[in-house]
Amino acid sequence: MKLFVKTDEKMKIAIYGAGSLGTVIGAFLTEAGMNVDLINRNRSHVEGLKIKGAQITGTIEMQVPVKALLPEEMSEKYDIIFLLTKQQENEKVVEQIARYLNEDGVICTAQNGFPELSVAEVIGEERTFGCTIAWGATMIGNGVSDLTSSPDSLTFSIGSLNGKNDEKLQEIKKILEVVGPVDIERNFIGARWSKLTINSAFSGMSAVLGCTLGEAAKNKESRKCIQRILKECFDVADAAGIQLEPVQGKDLRKLVGYTNRLKKWFSYLIIPIAIRKHARLKASMLQDLEKGKRTEVDAINGVVSQYGKKYHVATPYNDKVVELIHGIEEGNYTPYFDNVRFFK
Repeated sequence: MKLFVKTDEKMKIAIYGAGSLGTVIGAFLTEAGMNVDLINRNRSHVEGLKIKGAQITGTIEMQVPVKALLPEEMSEKYDIIFLLTKQQENEKVVEQIARYLNEDGVICTAQNGFPELSVAEVIGEERTFGCTIAWGATMIGNGVSDLTSSPDSLTFSIGSLNGKNDEKLQEIKKILEVVGPVDIERNFIGARWSKLTINSAFSGMSAVLGCTLGEAAKNKESRKCIQRILKECFDVADAAGIQLEPVQGKDLRKLVGYTNRLKKWFSYLIIPIAIRKHARLKASMLQDLEKGKRTEVDAINGVVSQYGKKYHVATPYNDKVVELIHGIEEGNYTPYFDNVRFFK
């Protein structure tokens, strides 16, 4: 099937799983005059969006009337669906929303981990695109999202599994550029692993310790854990032959990686500075834990552990994050700073 970019009419766009990030993106796209639906199964959130619009607070302030729907209210066909739900039910979710794609429509997944493979299993590689989001937000009310990252850090990296469909990638790029800068990555797996590395280290520790990314980076003991998680991610990538891509123009390995004592000392010092634009961010995994929900830790730190076993690289710190977060989900622990003792 050849996919065509629509140029003679306004594209129909959906943000499926419009929570904290999707609400922000939906507000920007709507304000730019795009034809976009914000879809979420949280009835109270959708009702808030319908009544007051998308309200963005934090590092920016905006309120935009938007079109919001529950999944069961979907009736139209879409040219592009941005997928932002949790990965736990990907096969079921993708099968459901694929029915609402136009014949040449595509899904662009902005989920954590490596979700493109599970999406492609349902709709095929040709119609599957991926997006990594290098910033964060927190839901603080129905229809209200608190942008916790600096406004100048609202960047995206997009790509495909097969490196083809340049025209469609250009259309996705054009859409997302109303929010912030967008890079098309030929080495999209490398871009995914870079984002996975950041999520594993900073979001993983944020969830375990019950704090923001900045607080986890500032504390001396938890910063050592972050540093070790980063190192494990780099070592696994090397063993798997994955070449990491820069994030917001920064080479993660050069910035926070190390191979000797001097570089390790520099890495330790730079970690709080490296995350300063996102210091206020509370990891989505921690937000889930606070709501009593299951997290995506298996799709984040769990992926590093999985690849580590496959390529015979020890990942004790990522393993411990997975263990502790599952323990919190089961009620054996609580997100608390004293949990850092389990890493010693």
